Amino acid sequence: MTAPVFVVDSLQPGDLPGGEYVLDGPEGRHAVSVKRLRAGEDVVLTDGRGRWAEGVVKAAEGKDRLVVTDLESVREEPEARPRITVVQALPKGDRGELAVETMTEVGVDAIVPWAAARCVTQWKGDRGLKALGKWRATVREAGKQSRRVRFPDVADAATSKQVASLLADADFAAVLHESGEEPLAATELPTAGDIVLVVGPEGGVSPEELALFAQAGAKPYRLGRSVLRTSTAGTAGTAVLLARTGRWS
Repeated sequence: MTAPVFVVDSLQPGDLPGGEYVLDGPEGRHAVSVKRLRAGEDVVLTDGRGRWAEGVVKAAEGKDRLVVTDLESVREEPEARPRITVVQALPKGDRGELAVETMTEVGVDAIVPWAAARCVTQWKGDRGLKALGKWRATVREAGKQSRRVRFPDVADAATSKQVASLLADADFAAVLHESGEEPLAATELPTAGDIVLVVGPEGGVSPEELALFAQAGAKPYRLGRSVLRTSTAGTAGTAVLLARTGRWS
């Protein structure tokens, strides 16, 4: 899929009367004024939840109105298996957005922000809601840029106990940590179900958290000889999982 992707609120078979759709608002402005799309160019409309339709630009009107025609029936991309979730400890500054952006581009299915004990950044009150909104907006834009039609889910911020519960329900659970004796790239992985990968903060996963996660069935694994920053470890780990499970084959 190489045509540019634009997000619509809803995409059901009845939403495309006569095979035509008017894209307006911020998405229409981006298509007309930023992408400068013109008649005859291919586009993809998606709801970001797996439903999508291909079409052709009929006309660009004004600065924020794109008329799309020749829309085929709405298709649905099934959820990928195994489903890969990354529990991402809260990084400092804008590194959180960098992490979710690259994980989305690579192909992660869900992201869980984690308020780890050693996180310098803490999401509280309105500040936390604003930060969560930025992560979700980043996922949306990265999903469009990488031509995805099913964007990753970004959960509310989780505590360590909530993360442990998530790990206990997984078919395979791992904590990226330098103490891991086994490399993630060599371990046996399921071909279905749910995989959950934990990425700690810059200060590392605390011994108490490692013990808690071990009780939930999550062993520590290493990626390689070097220690990656929290903002890049999740992307590297996801890439390993996608290659090893056959999702990149």
